[in-house]
Amino acid sequence: MNHRPRKRFGQNFLHDTTVIQHIIDVIHPQEQDHIIEIGPGKGALTTPLLRHLQQLDVIEIDSDLVAALKASIGQDSRLIIHEADALKLNFETFGHSDLRIIGNLPYNISTPILFHLLSYRDCIKDMLFMLQKEVVDRICASSGNKQYGRLSIMLQCYCDVESLFVITPDAFTPSPKVDSAIVKLTPLREPRYELSDHESLKVIVREAFSQRRKTIRNALRKYLDESSIIESGIAPENRAENLEVADFVKLANHYHQQKINTL
Repeated sequence: MNHRPRKRFGQNFLHDTTVIQHIIDVIHPQEQDHIIEIGPGKGALTTPLLRHLQQLDVIEIDSDLVAALKASIGQDSRLIIHEADALKLNFETFGHSDLRIIGNLPYNISTPILFHLLSYRDCIKDMLFMLQKEVVDRICASSGNKQYGRLSIMLQCYCDVESLFVITPDAFTPSPKVDSAIVKLTPLREPRYELSDHESLKVIVREAFSQRRKTIRNALRKYLDESSIIESGIAPENRAENLEVADFVKLANHYHQQKINTL
């Protein structure tokens, strides 16, 4: 399949057969699985996945790649190709509560897609993504680590996260300048934290990390006063990177209650 990689779509195509088989082994597809592949590209994962499945849905935004996929493997009735932007897709329309989402996500849209999918976590069984290693490190980071931040907290609040293995640049065409890694995200069936409002958590986490060197007291000044932070059981002189996910949930709950009280 001849296709010039498009920079605006952040395209790097996986070609290493050993890596491809390792990914398939990790996915461990079963015939009845409801798998959706985001960004199938030239079909490096699509073709081996089809050997195991009754049906495979793929989402591709690049019309040239859609045409190429239709020409190469589109005759396989088990393959359903959606020419669409995954960022604008309602994943509830697939009609299943156990979706398995996989894909090689471009760096420039990886975070927005992860947050978009988070809103459909109730219908997702698990997610397996190939991302820049730096992004995977941020997703899996724990407090006190400089990679720890907004992405870590928002995903770890709702999912079990696991970094599986690293993929070197020579596994792709064209070769990216950095390592990639595979991450597995498993939405929690039962909440780990008693969070009262998702939007409040987004606000608190965003503001807390907007200037990492600020103390929580100063970073959240517009949203919570010092006494409210102390009531949440958190020392106001702490910085965001030193707080646990549970601490941000406490702060978000306090902020949410404060908003209710002012209505």
